Formats: sequence, C-alpha cells, structure tokens
Amino acid sequence: MMVRCVAALSILLFTGCASGAQRSLPYMQNGAMLRAINATGSGKITHVIYIVQENRSFNNLFQGYPGAKTVPTGKNSYGQTITLQPVPLETVFEVDHSAQAMFAACNGTGTLPGTNCQMNGFNNEEAYGGPTNPQYVYVPHSESKPYFDMAREWVVADHMFQSHLDESFVSHQYIIAAQAQSSVDLPDSLLWGCAGGSSDVVGTISQDRNLYGGYQQACFDYTTLGDELDNAKLTWRFYAARYGNDQGGNGGTWSGYQAVKHIFYGPDWKKDVKSPNWTFITDVRKGELANFTWITPECAESDHEQCGGGFGPSWVSAIVNTVGQSKFWDSTAIFVQWDDWGGFYDPVPPPYEDYDGNGFRVPLLVISPYAKKHFVSHKHYETASVLRFAEDLYGLKQLAPADARANSPAGDCFDFTQAPRPFVAIKAPHKANFFVHHKFDSDYFAPDYE
Repeated sequence: MMVRCVAALSILLFTGCASGAQRSLPYMQNGAMLRAINATGSGKITHVIYIVQENRSFNNLFQGYPGAKTVPTGKNSYGQTITLQPVPLETVFEVDHSAQAMFAACNGTGTLPGTNCQMNGFNNEEAYGGPTNPQYVYVPHSESKPYFDMAREWVVADHMFQSHLDESFVSHQYIIAAQAQSSVDLPDSLLWGCAGGSSDVVGTISQDRNLYGGYQQACFDYTTLGDELDNAKLTWRFYAARYGNDQGGNGGTWSGYQAVKHIFYGPDWKKDVKSPNWTFITDVRKGELANFTWITPECAESDHEQCGGGFGPSWVSAIVNTVGQSKFWDSTAIFVQWDDWGGFYDPVPPPYEDYDGNGFRVPLLVISPYAKKHFVSHKHYETASVLRFAEDLYGLKQLAPADARANSPAGDCFDFTQAPRPFVAIKAPHKANFFVHHKFDSDYFAPDYE
C-alpha cells in the first residue's frame, strides 16, 4: 500500500504544480516514505524506457570490460581451449539458439536438461556461415565502444540472465508479460502472433523440460504490463519496426503485443503500438513520452548476426541521446537489454529458477540521471527485472512467477538520494537524424526470423 501511495503522489508531482506540491506534502519528510522513494524511484522517475536489442551474450558484447566477469577463451566439449576472436557486427552468419541449442551449450550434469551447466558445449550448437568456431567470438571493441561508453557513464549489469531458455519469440513475451504460457522456440508463421490464425502454432515446454510435447496457437490472452498501466491510468507505447508484408503472409510488427489477442484486436494496437520505430525520436522531440515505453530495432539496427547491418550501437546511442537531450532526462530510467544470447559463448552458468528459466547471460545497461556512475552491478537480474522495476515504481501487481521472483535494479543500480546528474552525450558513427525516415536494404526482414 505504501508503494501505491508513493506512486500516486509521484504522478501528482510530475503532472503540474510540482514544486508547490513537493513543498507541502509531509510524506517527503517521513522516514518510511522516504525509504520507499529511495528504493523504487517513486517521486523522481516518471518515465521508463525499455530498449530491446538482439542476440548477444554478455561475454560476446562486453568482453574485456573492466570489473565485469568476462574471459578471453572458452572451453568446448572436447576439453579444448578456444581463443575468442573478434568478429565485426557486419559479418553475416547464424548460430542456433533454440532451447535444444541451450541444452547442448550448457552441457549440464543436472537431472533436468540445461541445469548444472558446464558451459563447454557451445561447439555443439549448429552454425551456418561465418568464421571458424563462430560460437566463440566477440564484438571488436572499436564497434562496441558506444556500449562501453554508456557502461562507463552509468551502469552495466554482468549477472543479467534471460528469464527463459531460448530465442526471440519467447523473449518478447517476457518483456511485456513476464511469461509466454510455456511456449518454446518459434511459431510456424513469420507473423509470430494472432494474425497468423489457428495454423500459426508454437511448441510448448513441460515442467520437466521436455520440448514440443504439445502445441498451441501463438496468440495469448494473459495480462500484460500494458494492461496494468492502462488500469492505473498510466500511459504506454511500444515503438516497433514493421517487416515484410504487415497485412499477412510473410510479415508483421516487431512487437510482442502482436501475440496478445486483446491488444492486437483491441484499441491499444492502433493507439499504443507505433510504427515505424523512428517515430520515437520525433515524438520525444515534440515533447511526448509515455510513462513506459518499449522500443525495438529494425534488422539493420539490431545486433543480430543474421542481419549484418552493424548499426546497433549507433541506433541505441541515438535513442539515448534523444532522451538525454530532452526535457525528460531528469525523470527517466532507460534500460537496454539484449533479448537472448544468440548462440555466443559465455562462461557464467545460469541459475535454475523454474522449468523455462533462467537462460544464458545477456547484457543490461541502466541509464538515468540517478544511475550510479561507472558501476558494474553483480546482482542477479533477469528479463523480468525491468518489469519488476516498473511495477515497484508505479505500485502495480506482479504478472507471473518470473517478475514475482525477479530483483529490481532499483536498489543496486541507482542512487535516488543524489541530485540528477547532467546528461553526457554518447558518440557514435551515426546520429539520430540518420535513422529518421531511413530505409535499410534489410527492412523487409524481421530482426530475428530463423
């Protein structure tokens, strides 16, 4: 109840008469309430932005980052040590990152597949094209520099794991609902959701981690964070790229909400799911920003190895710089997460949480005027941790087991007692205007379609 009260008051403070209300409200001097503010960001953060990038393990993207757990070599299932090689983001290849590939890479000794991982079976993931040992590579530091700069200026978390085991379809359900109704791997249709009809089915995973024991339509009706925000009279937007023929056959919208029935067929789809994704930049410049925002890349803007655009670091920098240079900076928390490991080697075994999680380690950047400076968080987080941050901030209920158990980054990654720090712009090869109205050769394809 306390958090709900603080959340309600925070909305009052930031929707007019902020300075007068702040002086007159006694809760600002109350010890318990002040601790609640410091623990969640209520009263200071009124905008949360969740940037969802594609397919990189932590070790692949942040190899060698000072203070973080990374390694320069990896083991394979033959006991050999393989030196990790730098491979540019522009290199096009593919590594299997299905649930079966996770089990193979984990090479676990537990009773259940994918548990007690030895982390030496990545060579058993199938790969198509690319360099020798394509699973054992990292992004050259010259290309990952914008991400390193964000980590140095704010926070990078090196014990962030997927809430789930496998690839992007399930990932993008977890970022909106903290569950995927036991789905595993990819639907049959590239529409990846309700528009595919009853024939667009996805496999399921059982409690004992057996795969494909059943199938279900890739169209769900569970409660999402968007629903909770609607009920709380808070605003949300999902900025997503369209790909292919968005009206059917071989295309869709890169938003997990296309697989949520009451959103896809309801008013929220037209009101709150916005395409193209670059309209986020123009909306912020116009002074428009929702209480919670998701944003996903086009193929060329993603870091997925099958896309080969190489524009990912610039695209994320463009989003961050747009917000940082706006009136919203002092009231915003930005989270940048890579949705799955993409098949790339990582040395840190994932903890077993339940039948479909945790999966492998992925990067998480935490960016805010209240984020700690040049800080590596070693606390255990997972995909649902970003939802948990928003739930605690706004006084919302948990949606599923994943966000109920997840640690919020609020306590370790932020210092809400400090004055908001000025924004520091991130340098990147391409600026925000490059992405506005830009047409990429790969925009016919989804960022992840295998």
